[in-house]
Amino acid sequence: MIKAIIFDIGGVLIRTHDRSHRNNLEDRLGLPRGESEILVFNGEMGRKAQHGEISSAELYGWIQSHLKLDDAGIAQFKHEFWAGDQLDVDLVNYIRQLRKKYTVCVISNFMDELPHMLKTDFPAADAFHFTVVSAHVGVMKPNPFIFEYTLKLLNLQPEETVFIDDFQHNIDGCKAVGMHGILFKPNIDLKVSLEEIGVTI
Repeated sequence: MIKAIIFDIGGVLIRTHDRSHRNNLEDRLGLPRGESEILVFNGEMGRKAQHGEISSAELYGWIQSHLKLDDAGIAQFKHEFWAGDQLDVDLVNYIRQLRKKYTVCVISNFMDELPHMLKTDFPAADAFHFTVVSAHVGVMKPNPFIFEYTLKLLNLQPEETVFIDDFQHNIDGCKAVGMHGILFKPNIDLKVSLEEIGVTI
């Protein structure tokens, strides 16, 4: 029996619907296409932030120095970087319904500012009982430790949980420790996928 439902954030609850803002940012700063994501997420410093080796403030401070931006410039960078991302409000409302019957939480590869962002920029914090962030744990999915750490917080067996993520390697990681996994795609009928493993509201 499923007792807890665990969600990823980026690519599931928060998705980039309009990349034109990042395109304009990169064009304005003379960066190659996709470089902004490398700076924030996928480069050495971004991964350090997601591992908790540096804070989000230190990451943006490094980006500011790297791009030779003043304070207004780094503020504009952050605004444009996130401007095309949207919270899936319908999905969050569905999770709020699930919360009445199940424990619902988050496992996210993200920097330390995620809990704040879920209260302000993308208001969804109230939908979850707690949030596990890689920056706080010190490891990123699909490392089994982050799944095992979450299971200890839940005080549940792996087979009593299901994890929803948009990357197959993270789904493989959760299944490797015995959890159920659902690969999220924008056109998925998540309610049907959860009902198939016995989750109902």
